[in-house]
Amino acid sequence: MVRSPPGTRYERIGRGYAAVRREDPRIAAILHEALGNARSVVNVGAGAGSYEPSDRYVIAIEPSDVMASQRPAELAPAIRATAGALPLRDDAVDAAMAILTVHHWDAELERGVGELRRVARGPVVILTFDATVSNRMWLVADYLPEVGELDRGIFPRMQQLTAWLGAETRIHTVPVPADTPDWTFAAFWAHPERVLDPAARAATSGFARTDPAVVDRVVAQLRVDLESGAWDARHGDLRRLDAYDAGLRLVVSPG
Repeated sequence: MVRSPPGTRYERIGRGYAAVRREDPRIAAILHEALGNARSVVNVGAGAGSYEPSDRYVIAIEPSDVMASQRPAELAPAIRATAGALPLRDDAVDAAMAILTVHHWDAELERGVGELRRVARGPVVILTFDATVSNRMWLVADYLPEVGELDRGIFPRMQQLTAWLGAETRIHTVPVPADTPDWTFAAFWAHPERVLDPAARAATSGFARTDPAVVDRVVAQLRVDLESGAWDARHGDLRRLDAYDAGLRLVVSPG
């Protein structure tokens, strides 16, 4: 596991991210519905801008120059700041969103979630993973337990998010489509061959933060199992599914 200060991690692992981490319109629709009729939104950990609504006023917060440089020209430039100290007044926006980012907030995690609640008059929308579910996926369970150990330490528990955000917080399961254009770590569930692709691995923090020797071991073992048919013997039924619960969760606090 490789640790680095907030804002610097993606200087190292974020290059080329936008090419394979493209917005999935089905997931985007779920997120935008959760924002309700909010007209102004702060997007914390905004990255390259995936899932950012185009029909609302958005304030993007992103500490990494590498990630912010990949934002399309039509999106607002991102303010350089971290989640733990948002440069906004109390109740400054209608809603706050944080998409697949809270596990990178490290020591700022609790404070960052509190900041989302502080600056938003209305809903706080967080897309994250429940590690107790995501760690059951074949890639972690059979090949890469090191990521499972990492995820147990960095992803907040659903009960903890509810405690921080309030009792009215609701947790929704978001199945990952087999044909999703957003190649998250979870999207490997349907595409074992993609694990052999260095570009696909590099766009996921799970692989990018894992010791290269461990990654080499996983790639070599999986290549052997795919060529021999051992992977399909164990998990071939997955190839017939349209979507799968890989632990992706939508956390919504109504405000």
